[in-house]
Amino acid sequence: MKVIFRQDVKGKGKKGEIKEVADGYARNYLLPKGLAVEATRGNVNALEAEKRQQEKKEKMADDQARALKERLEQLDLKIPAKAGENGRLFGAVTSKQISEQLMKENIRVDKKNIQLKEPIRTLGVTRVEIKLRPKITATLNVHVVEA
Repeated sequence: MKVIFRQDVKGKGKKGEIKEVADGYARNYLLPKGLAVEATRGNVNALEAEKRQQEKKEKMADDQARALKERLEQLDLKIPAKAGENGRLFGAVTSKQISEQLMKENIRVDKKNIQLKEPIRTLGVTRVEIKLRPKITATLNVHVVEA
């Protein structure tokens, strides 16, 4: 019997796949538990429509991420911090502070997406990468100034 998997089933198939499985396995396990549906013409058409809808959402999210990337790369983010001699900061500038400063600029970026290897500990400009989507990364100039 041909079925369309609605969820990943270990060793059998992944969500959205159409596969041939044993009749008993399909009727007694997959269908009653809602893990799969029978691959009728209507169900196949519904699956294709769902895939098209998902692709459209992904494309829209990528377009929004590209627009945000352009905005971030043109921005020179200034963060005030107290510093001692030789431009060394008392403390450090973290991804949380960068995220909060971006919120003041009406840009919402989660601190987990800010790729900061270690906190910024000196005055000056530092280039920080921000991961917006799996294949879209923006580079932000963070300018730490003395408060």
